[in-house]
Formats: sequence, C-alpha cells, structure tokens
Amino acid sequence: MEKELIEGIAIIQRSKCKEKVLKSLNTSIKMPSKISKDTEISIHHVSRYLKQLKEKQLVICLNEDYKQGRLYQLTELGKEVLKYIDE
Repeated sequence: MEKELIEGIAIIQRSKCKEKVLKSLNTSIKMPSKISKDTEISIHHVSRYLKQLKEKQLVICLNEDYKQGRLYQLTELGKEVLKYIDE
C-alpha cells in the first residue's frame, strides 16, 4: 500500500469530523457552507478541515482564486481512502 494512502487513512480515522467532511464530498462538488449544513459542523471547522485535507491531497479546490463560493471535490486519493474507511 502506498504511503499517501496510508497517511490519508490514518488522518481520517483519527477524526470523525474529517471523515464526515470527506464523506459529504463523496456525492458531489460542494461549497464549505453546504458541507457545514450536511455535517452539522461549524463553517469555521469545515474550512479548517478542508485546508488540512487539501494539504494531504484528499480534496481539491476547483476555483482557488475565488474569495467566496469555493468549490471542493474529492481527489482520486480521497476516493480511495473512503473505500478503506467504509469497510
């Protein structure tokens, strides 16, 4: 198993909130406000988790240059991590 996948699984399994954020993105591209509503996690925390997930290449921001209305989606690595989390 590759190092990035192992790190991703470990990061998600250590935090239920990060897992909720990742799972929320499994179905579609979303803004942090929508993720916040879906997961019942404050927008502030969702934004922080998205930043951490992005650093580990589990999610990607599709419109990084926007100040508001940023859209996020899972990367292939993020989808792979979810497969192991759901087992």
